[in-house]
Amino acid sequence: MRKLTGFFWIFTMVFGLLFFCSSLYAKTIKLNYSNFFPPTHVQSKLAQAWCDEVKKRTSGQVVVEYYPGQTLTKGTQNYDGVVSGLSDIGMCLFAYTRGRFPVMEAVDLPLGYDSGITATKVVNAVYEEFKPAELEDTQVMYLHAHGAGVLHTAGKAVRTIEDFKGMKLRGHGTSAQVLSALGGTPVSLPMPELYQSLQKGIVQGALYPIEVNKGWRMGEVVDFLTLSTPIAYTSSFYVVMNKKKWAQIPDDLKSVIMEINKEWIPKHGLAWDESDKEGLAFFKELGGEVIDLSKSEGARWQAAIAPVVDTYIEKMNKNGFDGKKIVDFVKARLAEFK
Repeated sequence: MRKLTGFFWIFTMVFGLLFFCSSLYAKTIKLNYSNFFPPTHVQSKLAQAWCDEVKKRTSGQVVVEYYPGQTLTKGTQNYDGVVSGLSDIGMCLFAYTRGRFPVMEAVDLPLGYDSGITATKVVNAVYEEFKPAELEDTQVMYLHAHGAGVLHTAGKAVRTIEDFKGMKLRGHGTSAQVLSALGGTPVSLPMPELYQSLQKGIVQGALYPIEVNKGWRMGEVVDFLTLSTPIAYTSSFYVVMNKKKWAQIPDDLKSVIMEINKEWIPKHGLAWDESDKEGLAFFKELGGEVIDLSKSEGARWQAAIAPVVDTYIEKMNKNGFDGKKIVDFVKARLAEFK
C-alpha cells in the first residue's frame, strides 16, 4: 500500500511539473521582425539588440525572431507586410511607399538637418504632436531618422547647380523632388540596389547620409561628396507592429516593451551620427574628395529647392490638412533640437 502511495505522489509531482512547464511554454509569444538593413549595418544590429532586450526583460515570455536584409519582406513591402500579418514587426523608410504617409513626409523635407540625433527627435515629436491616421493600422513602436542627407557622385564632381545637368541620380520620395529642382534626373532605386547601379553606370550619384559610404560600402563606388548641408534632408524610419499581435500581448508586457522603445530612440539617433563619422573616414581612406559649397552657392541651392516645400504645403492643403502648420512645426522642432 505504501508503495502504491509513493508511486501516486511521484506521478502527481511529475504530472504537475509537466503541466507547469507546458503552461509556461503556452504563454510564450513568438513574433518575427522584418528589416531591409543588412545584418552587419549598425541599425540592423540595434534592431537585433531590441529583440534580445525584449526577450530578456519579459523573461522569455515574448521572443522575437529577427529577419534582416529583406529576407522576410522587401523594403517596399515592409509596411504592408506588417499590416497583413506576413510579418509581426517591421522597420523601413516612410519614403519607400511615397504618398502613403503624407504627414510624416514633412520630416523628410530638405530643411537643413545637421545630425541623426536632431532628426530622430524631430520625427518622434511630429508623430506625438499629430498622431496621424496614416499609422493607425499598425501599433507604432518608435521612429528614428538618419543624419544629413548629402550628395555623392561617381566620375563627375558637382560644385554648382549647373553641374547637375544631364546627370541621373538615385532619389526616392522627397529627395527625388529635390534632385529634379536642382536640374538632375531622379531614378527611384531601393538602397540595396544602389551599389550595382553606381558600379554599372545606371546612375551617377545619389543623395544619402554619409554613413552609407561604409554601412552599405557605397564609398567604394563613388568619388565625390558634395556637402550640400544647406538643403540637407533626412529619411525617417518606422518600427511598427501588427495590431492583432500587439493585442495578444498582456498589458504588463506591453509596458515593458514600450519602456524599451523609449530607450531605443536615442540609441538610434546616436548610432546614425557615429556611423556618419565612420562613413566619412571610410570615404576619405578610399581617396574620395569632399567638396564644400560656398555660402553663395548654398543659397542658390536653397532657392532652387524652395518650391519643393511649397508644393508639399499646397498638396496637403488640397487633401484636407493644414500643410503650413505641419511644416512650421517641423521647422520649429528642427531649430529647437539643433
